[in-house]
Amino acid sequence: MAYTAEDVKRLREATAAGMLDCKKALDESGGDYEKAIEIIRVKGQKGITKREGRTTSNGLVVAKAEGNTAVMLELNCETDFVAKGDRFQAAANELVEQLFATKINDVAGFSASKLASGKTVQEHIDEANATLGEKIELRRLVVLDGSPVGLYLHRTSPDLPPQVGVVVALTKANPETGKDIAQHIAAFSPQYLKREEVPTDLVENERRVAEETARNEGKPDAAIAKITEGRVTGFFKDVTLLEQAFAKDQKKSVQQVLDEAGTTVSAFHRFRVGQ
Repeated sequence: MAYTAEDVKRLREATAAGMLDCKKALDESGGDYEKAIEIIRVKGQKGITKREGRTTSNGLVVAKAEGNTAVMLELNCETDFVAKGDRFQAAANELVEQLFATKINDVAGFSASKLASGKTVQEHIDEANATLGEKIELRRLVVLDGSPVGLYLHRTSPDLPPQVGVVVALTKANPETGKDIAQHIAAFSPQYLKREEVPTDLVENERRVAEETARNEGKPDAAIAKITEGRVTGFFKDVTLLEQAFAKDQKKSVQQVLDEAGTTVSAFHRFRVGQ
């Protein structure tokens, strides 16, 4: 059975395999498209062990929010070519649906859970690994359940799937505010929710640096304590969500925006591919 350049293109788009590998598979299958896919999968499966040490710095963040539940995961691959592909994105979407159904909030437990097909999540990932010819890795996941939620996914490039994802848990439902806060978190990347969560040793180090800086600047001794505390407050405004200036209105803090909306954030998670 003969095959055309269009068949090679179709096979490459379906599997993300190299052009030469696609041609070889079609040659071996006598031009049979389905058999060619199986050939690529089998050869890919044999290469999984060889790929274990490779770096997975590309990929996507996928999430789902509905009712009082939000789930999000990061699935990694080696190249942006695979990340852009339908097969890789379809595999990620299957995983996020499974995560939403099971609400298993740890990678090991979730990887052992079974899909409707009877395969485990890890077997599903290994199959994608074999078919796509790259190392595919579930890096992290999170489940927020039992309170109103907000969700935002951000594309850093129009030709890539979402690279940044944020989920937030609110004390009272407010979809518009939830999305606004999630967008803010995506842009400003706060490290903590509020100042009480910042580790004491980190705060003390900032205080020490602020004091030494003030002394080196020749500030009067009587003013150093006030200057130091002012700079520590500035540090809190940088790293804590509730004290950051709100992205859409810099004159207000995030806490003020939430107060006006009659809700607040009880938890949030921000994923960026590779970070």
